[in-house]
Amino acid sequence: MPERTFDVALLGATGFTGALTAAEIAARAPADLRWALAGRSLQKLEAVRERVVAAAPAGAPAPELVIADVTDPASLAELAASTRVLTTTVGPYALHGAPVVAACAEHGTGYLDLTGEPEFADRMYCAHHARAVETGARIVHACGFDSIPHDLGAQFAVEQLPEGVPLTVRGYVRGGGRISGGTFASALTGFSRPRQNYAAAKARRAAEPPRDPGRSVRPDAGRPHRARGFWAVPLPTIDPQVVARSARALERYGPEFRYGHYAAVKRLPIAVGGAAGVMGLVAAAQIGPVRRGLLSKLPQGDGPTDAQMAAGWFSVTMVGEGGGRRVVTEVRGGDPGYRETSRMLADATLCLALDDLPETAGQVTTAQALGPKLRERLIASGIRFDVLERG
Repeated sequence: MPERTFDVALLGATGFTGALTAAEIAARAPADLRWALAGRSLQKLEAVRERVVAAAPAGAPAPELVIADVTDPASLAELAASTRVLTTTVGPYALHGAPVVAACAEHGTGYLDLTGEPEFADRMYCAHHARAVETGARIVHACGFDSIPHDLGAQFAVEQLPEGVPLTVRGYVRGGGRISGGTFASALTGFSRPRQNYAAAKARRAAEPPRDPGRSVRPDAGRPHRARGFWAVPLPTIDPQVVARSARALERYGPEFRYGHYAAVKRLPIAVGGAAGVMGLVAAAQIGPVRRGLLSKLPQGDGPTDAQMAAGWFSVTMVGEGGGRRVVTEVRGGDPGYRETSRMLADATLCLALDDLPETAGQVTTAQALGPKLRERLIASGIRFDVLERG
């Protein structure tokens, strides 16, 4: 890769999650990191930089500022050409993300985002995976709570099990904390586009190369059940799709791999109410005025206080079985919607830019592209990966 002006550029740095991510990058940046904050407003970027520099450790490098706008392809091309890795927090990605992916794929630039939108990931694969392979760009979606704890958590569980045998892993997700405005907007946008989601998934299946006939990998839709003292309800997020793509790319997941993804709740009425609530949101998202009214209740760019984030937490328990062995692992951290998501994105950004990683290109998952190296960074940042049981 030709020499670039920056190692890392963060687009969307003036938003709530973007500013948190900027602070997390500064807290972990080596002294020689060349990095930039990018956005539409120089005044807002200057304010974020001032806060970031004031809170950063002594000797941390200050970011430069770059004006770029997702509605201005020329500015995105210039930004992508100037940096080795471009991270964006500008969502919903189905509405704002495609030009950024296109610029990175064209210029061989590493790309990361926070999307939890299956339609967006599928459309970007169809439109830009082949070009990214040609230029060497690594396009890595879902680098926050969607889907790092689940993708790397499943990989961690698989590593504890025998090689070369069929494996089954079930993930049980628990947590507490406020959902981010960006996540809520992305979810409603996805719910409102069922036909587009189906069409994008179908197009991706047609565009992907034939799968290895000697291996079988698929997400398991599952059914409600009792597990480890909780009611487990299938969780229809992007996470099982990401885990399955990691398993298809990595032979360590065995000749046959199944993954089930569940929300774990203590009481059955809560499980039923949660499922009903999701169905209600799906129905409401189909009606434009209702959808806009819901979005106004939790606007993008706003977020909780430090005290509210300090009270948040998450736990992802993985139960893996195969080859006569059983293992229970856990990924645990703080506030999933904001604090840990920004830390995960910052660690993934620095990992992609600085660490010695496997040779990959095109649209790849965090486990496939970053794997154990990213896990090391997450552990250093305070996110735990533990083995709870072996048998």
